[in-house]
Amino acid sequence: MKGQTPAIEFRNFTFKYRAQTEPTLRDINLKIYPGEKVLIAGPSGSGKSTLARCINGIVPATYPGDISGYVSVCGLNPAAEGIFGMSKKVGTVLQDTDGQFIGLTVGEDIAFALENDCIPPDTMQRKVREAAELVGMENMLSRAPGSLSGGQKQRVSMAGVLVDNVDILLFDEPLANLDPAAGKKAIALIDELQKNQHKTIIIIEHRLEDVLYRDVDRIIVIGDGTVAADMTPDDLLCSGVLSEQGIREPLYIAALKHAGCDIKPQDMPQHIETMNIQPYFSNVRNWFSGVTLPPSPPETDSALEVRHISFSYNGTQEVLHDISFLIKKGEMTSIVGRNGAGKSTLASLICGFCTPDGGSILLDGKDISPLSVKERGEKIGFVMQNPNQMISCPVIFDEVALGLRVRNVPEQEITERVNETFKTCGLYPFRHWPVSTLSFGQKKRVTIASILVMNPEILILDEPTAGQDFRRYTDIMDFLEGINRSLGITILMITHDMHLMLEYTKRAIVLSEGNLVADEKSSRVLSDDYITEHASLKKTSLYELSIKCGIDTPCDFIDKFIYEDRRLRSVHAEQKGRND
Repeated sequence: MKGQTPAIEFRNFTFKYRAQTEPTLRDINLKIYPGEKVLIAGPSGSGKSTLARCINGIVPATYPGDISGYVSVCGLNPAAEGIFGMSKKVGTVLQDTDGQFIGLTVGEDIAFALENDCIPPDTMQRKVREAAELVGMENMLSRAPGSLSGGQKQRVSMAGVLVDNVDILLFDEPLANLDPAAGKKAIALIDELQKNQHKTIIIIEHRLEDVLYRDVDRIIVIGDGTVAADMTPDDLLCSGVLSEQGIREPLYIAALKHAGCDIKPQDMPQHIETMNIQPYFSNVRNWFSGVTLPPSPPETDSALEVRHISFSYNGTQEVLHDISFLIKKGEMTSIVGRNGAGKSTLASLICGFCTPDGGSILLDGKDISPLSVKERGEKIGFVMQNPNQMISCPVIFDEVALGLRVRNVPEQEITERVNETFKTCGLYPFRHWPVSTLSFGQKKRVTIASILVMNPEILILDEPTAGQDFRRYTDIMDFLEGINRSLGITILMITHDMHLMLEYTKRAIVLSEGNLVADEKSSRVLSDDYITEHASLKKTSLYELSIKCGIDTPCDFIDKFIYEDRRLRSVHAEQKGRND
């Protein structure tokens, strides 16, 4: 791209938020050229979102601070142009699409930018239809945005920025709230927009392997406010940069490294489907033969049983149909499936927020239909995806004590139980802090602590790791696994994260369009064509790697990788702790 003017250029750029003492971005030097598709990765707090805000003008318009150095976007200075000026060049699709909707219908929402520009109605209608056709939403222009699935909402957001014919599309965590199949479609659509519309694409995302479903030109790794790497995917995957920066490597790359493989860029590791596996064939097979799995733990009594549950919101169209499964005490189990499959509705029925049309739910072998929501809440805890939607007290101690106070528990007992829960959750030093001072991950622990203090038998979590980087994901999941092991609490997790399902739950309950598609080992779920197709999941790259290496028991290969990966990470953490 020599001689071409960059679409985006940073030179010796530094930015410090007004409320902070140290810069968030330091000495950034970066060029992104017209028509490129670039993935920006990095741990939470590294500065990648701030970099995006500098591109679309939100910094310094909304977030003021000290700027030094040079930045140019489409030949313009974002600080001088402001948010409105930059919106004509840069279209931003947010992680939370609900926070981006303006109109009451899809058509109105797409038309919003055109209305601001006073475009004539006939031209506006034509442009709205053209933008909707680009993202496959032309038949839903009269639908309310709130009635759409997560993937459809994202397409509407894309159309809303495409209608203004922007040069750059900026996607902030586009996969965070999407099921695996919807995520694949989103990445494929972004790829089509780049190729057919010649857009410059910037994707900020933790789920690196899922983004690499389609080619990207470069991966820019942001670490501690600086550019830690700016490389092609093939070169980056062969380096140690991702693990050094706390970013999860694609699973097949991690498996090859566990097998002692020295991966070379010329073998094109960006995609497992097209990678040359031949040089690594023997290493992988030898590694597979050398790993022995520990014996399965003994079975326990029933904790929760769902028998032939059916439910509809309107009395006619069933959201759940004849669902039955049994959860053993002390199990950690995933509930997975596409957006709208009925996962959250199932959790609502178990917690008593809704009443089933048919069937029964048993806790410890007893029907819980006579129990109120309050009574069920003493036995079954529910933790929402967004901790901010659960927290109602300004001080951490009061938040965790709230449920006990509502039940008129004596104050001395409250203090003892809350402090003990804080110690279990690693929050004791923060017990008198304001909730507002906590990180997202710490707030998540506070919401879990507010449930644990009630001594529940079962804990249900909705997307416990959505939008989290690998380190915070690991912190949250290791914490949950710890309370499962030490307190014997049975845990159900609603998740779109297939790695979470593989790594932390031996078993998965799979829903699709209100039906139970499978109740199987997690590794088998992601190795089965029927299940993955009908539940909008996708086969793990570990399955593809095992097949390419001639291993005819891919489930065993997946189980052995998960076991070894966790064992080696545990050994590394212990060594690091001793060194520190």
